[in-house]
Amino acid sequence: METGNVTTPFGRRPMTLGMLANQVMAGEIKSDQSVDKWKLFRALCEAKPLLGIGDRALAVLNALLSFYPKNELAQENGLIVFPSNIQLSLRTHGMAEQTVRRHLAALVEAGLLLRKDSPNGKRYVRRDRAGEVDEAFGFSLAPLLARAEEIEQLAAEVMAERLHVQRLRERITLCRRDIAKLIEAAVEEDIPGDWQGLYREFRDLIEGLPRSPTTAQLELLLDELTGLRTDILNQLEIRVKSTKQRGNADYIERHIQNSNPDSISELEPCFEPKQDAIAEQDNDRGAVTPEKGRGETAHPHGQKTEEEQSRRPGVRNDGGGLKSFPLGLVLQACPEILTYGRDGVISNWRDLMAAAVIVRSMLGVSPSAYEEAANVMGPENAATVMACILERGGHINSAGGYLRGLTRRTEKGEFAIGPMLMALLRANAPAGRKVG
Repeated sequence: METGNVTTPFGRRPMTLGMLANQVMAGEIKSDQSVDKWKLFRALCEAKPLLGIGDRALAVLNALLSFYPKNELAQENGLIVFPSNIQLSLRTHGMAEQTVRRHLAALVEAGLLLRKDSPNGKRYVRRDRAGEVDEAFGFSLAPLLARAEEIEQLAAEVMAERLHVQRLRERITLCRRDIAKLIEAAVEEDIPGDWQGLYREFRDLIEGLPRSPTTAQLELLLDELTGLRTDILNQLEIRVKSTKQRGNADYIERHIQNSNPDSISELEPCFEPKQDAIAEQDNDRGAVTPEKGRGETAHPHGQKTEEEQSRRPGVRNDGGGLKSFPLGLVLQACPEILTYGRDGVISNWRDLMAAAVIVRSMLGVSPSAYEEAANVMGPENAATVMACILERGGHINSAGGYLRGLTRRTEKGEFAIGPMLMALLRANAPAGRKVG
């Protein structure tokens, strides 16, 4: 049987009030109290941050529990284990004996073990004639049984905190995705606003988070990202509402015009005259129509056709559905093109297009491929695409073939510059290169 007397440590180890308190607590264990030792050990593994113990100390405790003969920790089964340091070293997969002693001391200091030292400091057991344990000297597992409810509660708190952090990270990930895609959509749709400034604010928030953030830091970041997302949504909703109101006003205006019974012109369908009919009317009036080549048609009132306008410098061809983007955004996403500007500065679209010609020659893009891209995309967009190709030069084997492929996709309406620019903007956001 175990003696209930308070014991002091052997040798030079001092007695402390903490040890005395643990022994008093262990003496208050109820006779019918029991707990599954491995279930309790799993709870200890969960609660280790709050108990101040590490993995190696838990490995030593696991070895001690393996020497306990029953699965249930109970007063009636005895709570003393007495393995030697050599046996503990073997069951901890070869841990050095000095390390074993250090972690045993840590477990005692954490209030998870009690030392019951013999007169000579050795660990052994004394049995009676029937072979039952009469008295044992070693380590008492009584604190584990006494603190079982507390340990399980601490484990539940740690698990709840982990779940809270997981949910915080999930919500932060959703906010990050929403903000990035909303800004990308705003830029793609040419919606007015300081989207570059909002994107820089977004990146500053993300990059300001430490590698191992605390729960409070994650909560603060989530609040800031939620506020930023709300601001972006408000701007986009205002744009959507204004567009809807304009659409309703146009519909109402058309409805009023169509419901006017006194309007003679609204009662008869009006068809746009064909080019040949206009030419005949001009001839009847004595107008002189310039001669055109085969397959070309003169435009009334001396206006140029859309094809002719698209070939003028600085005029975008919308046939491919491409939209141009602000020069500052292009240079922020593609800072490498600045090297080929005059004196390392690109201050307007003419400078960018001149730099794109240099880059075209350097990357081996034929003049015909670039000219075709300019005709289909427009000169500004073709220069933008060339800047993007330069930025991604390490990932593109044939710049000329890649440009021709984008040109074909543009003709089919399958290519948009916005996603390419936003991807490069995200990649180059930390660079912070200065735009001229």
